[in-house]
Amino acid sequence: MTTTATQPANRLIPVPEWNKHHSWPPQGGLRHLIFNEKTNGFATAFKRVGRRVLIDEAEFFACVERQNQRGKK
Repeated sequence: MTTTATQPANRLIPVPEWNKHHSWPPQGGLRHLIFNEKTNGFATAFKRVGRRVLIDEAEFFACVERQNQRGKK
């Protein structure tokens, strides 16, 4: 019998572990985005559990894409 492991639809990555999965942005850049999340359009990409900030990977790149589309207008 084989079992298949399914990953959640949206992977949540803690800020310190982001660069293990992605080279951009660096941790300092992420912290800047988190600090200014209410004004830069990235608020939907960050989830909080207590003091820990998790990044919704799919939503983060969707926010990046929205920023790119906004810049093309």
